[in-house]
Amino acid sequence: MLKQTVQRLEGCISASRRSGDVHMKWKKHLFGNWVRSMSSAPQSRTTWYSVPKEKVDCVVIGAGVVGIAVARALALKGREVLVIESAPTFGAGTSSRNSEVIHAGIYYPRNSFKAIFCVRGREMLYEYCSKHDIPHKQIGKLIVATRSSEIPKLNDILNCGIQNGVDGLKMVDGVEAMKMEPELQCVKAILSPLTGIVDSHSLMLSLVEYKPSCWSGEAENHGTTFTYNSTVIGGHFEGNEICLHVTETNHLKEWKGTSILHPELLLIPKLVVNSTGLSAPAFAKRFTGLKSGVVPPAYYARGCYFTLSNTKASPFRRLIYPIPEDGGIGVHVTLDLNGQVKFGPNVEWIDSVDDISSFQNKFDYSVNANHAEEFCLEIRKYYPNLTDGSLEPGYSGIRPKLSGPSQPPADFVIQGECIHGVPGLINLFGIESPGLTSSMAIAEFISVRFLG
Repeated sequence: MLKQTVQRLEGCISASRRSGDVHMKWKKHLFGNWVRSMSSAPQSRTTWYSVPKEKVDCVVIGAGVVGIAVARALALKGREVLVIESAPTFGAGTSSRNSEVIHAGIYYPRNSFKAIFCVRGREMLYEYCSKHDIPHKQIGKLIVATRSSEIPKLNDILNCGIQNGVDGLKMVDGVEAMKMEPELQCVKAILSPLTGIVDSHSLMLSLVEYKPSCWSGEAENHGTTFTYNSTVIGGHFEGNEICLHVTETNHLKEWKGTSILHPELLLIPKLVVNSTGLSAPAFAKRFTGLKSGVVPPAYYARGCYFTLSNTKASPFRRLIYPIPEDGGIGVHVTLDLNGQVKFGPNVEWIDSVDDISSFQNKFDYSVNANHAEEFCLEIRKYYPNLTDGSLEPGYSGIRPKLSGPSQPPADFVIQGECIHGVPGLINLFGIESPGLTSSMAIAEFISVRFLG
């Protein structure tokens, strides 16, 4: 059990403390789980053989919405799960910087992971939110063509959604669409009644706090332990065992890149799920033992949001989406559960950061206020009554993409031993939109495919 692991590990740490190699201290997390913080003293050896080791059952790296959902699914299978997160809390990366839309599953190629997981995940998400009182609303959306030249693309989108098994899709002419949304301007639109919005923080909080004994009706030792402020900086495969290299996140902030970065702890799990989002490729590249060429190239696209100010009521009741653009699905209208109107995201291709900085989520999340004019040009194509000066910078997120500018959109990538050659390691790459909607379906797939 994980509590026994904590006790054994604490004893190991005490021994290491006496030897002067590593100093660790334990503290209790506000949810009642025991979590670890670590600080290091200079190590006398340049290898990991003197580093404290501990065997565990399952490790999920990354406490975003996908990682949390995976941890829950593994716990439902009766496994003991340790979630390691480099940030001070869960959902600090991409999971807290998105539009919070429950997607229907329309855009993605037939039989792709994105299509399959989005459709299944949407069903699971609505069911979970309804059962556990997570704030959400099925408000629907319109995908709009603002000029006749876009109608063929709109037809392609409709056919794709139908092939993916999305129910209720309907093509409507511009007059009907503008009756539904009087502020809208378009020549034709697709109505998607299954699209919705969700409070992503409440969802993640529910998944984190929900007692495992209530999930499965079994003993409490089938639960999950979360540890924050701890970073998995790499790993290796030795003697048919995975060894994860763990250090305190704050220790990385002090590292100048001029010396070898040593782990402060080695974890030896039976199963590892790399669900680190933006840093998933960086971690995989630092794992010794993977087959060469299996880690896909990483691309990063910032998406900025602007909020609508100086308005007493939302001009729209549904989400409004234009025809997709390169790298995204266009600057669209999203609503949150408080009625605030957001426009975005755009697509700003950015350079990657070094591995250690990506582990610490050191991406530039600033929103350039000067981009408001560009947003207005795009928004007025379908919302001509947008007034000057009504957009305010909101927030931004970074998409962990596997395809770059002008390249066809890449699918989610889920790698197991048959691809990379390491038993017990599962890599999740390119989990961008519709990652939130797909989270529970991805977790279900992993628990069935890799646990049986």
